[in-house]
Amino acid sequence: MDVSVILPTYTERNNIVPLIEAIQRELDGAGITHEVIVVDDNSPDGTAQVVRDRFGQDEAVRLFVRTEGRGLATAIAYGIQQATGDCVAVMDTDFNHDPVMLPQMVKFLEYYDIIIGSRFTMGGGMEDIWRYYASFIFNFFVRVVLRTQIQDNLCGFFTIRREKLLSMNVNRIFHGYGEYFMHFLFLAWKKGYNMLEVPTFYRLRMHGKSKSRFFHMLYHYTLTAFQVRLGKR
Repeated sequence: MDVSVILPTYTERNNIVPLIEAIQRELDGAGITHEVIVVDDNSPDGTAQVVRDRFGQDEAVRLFVRTEGRGLATAIAYGIQQATGDCVAVMDTDFNHDPVMLPQMVKFLEYYDIIIGSRFTMGGGMEDIWRYYASFIFNFFVRVVLRTQIQDNLCGFFTIRREKLLSMNVNRIFHGYGEYFMHFLFLAWKKGYNMLEVPTFYRLRMHGKSKSRFFHMLYHYTLTAFQVRLGKR
């Protein structure tokens, strides 16, 4: 099974090359054919250039730089449009999502429609304890609102067969920031897709600063949960 790994980036100059190298190492070691699709929103720190410098001759690493319509979710949607693999994997570029999990998450697609990296299954977690408990409480709230049994609705680390993904309305789902993920999972759940959550553990960011803003996210994620439940998204 071929896999397209989508990496949406913005100011990840110090993380992106080690991450791509780790992804290639893990997938090559498992004998999984792959391409890495980097969608960079014209990062001012030169993220795109370090990818060009290191992987310019590597046909398995494809770089796209966007100057319009920027944002996390739309970058993922753009990457999906460029993907050629039998399945699609989406990861953060700050090493929150461990490349070691990728081979397993790809292989499990033989039995499930979507594999979700989850902080709230046995073996999962976060090195930042405060963020872990805040995320746990909010995910409990999301489960109550959406009435699903998905433990982690916000991780954003997943694999899915490309044909399954394209059968959904990608342009409708992938907008905003991380709130797209709960919308995506809810619609997949309604379509009857079989999902498996595997443990993922968030370590502290190695380089750079997080783009997440807590109160901004809390407001928009809460609003999205109710909009999704009421069918207004």
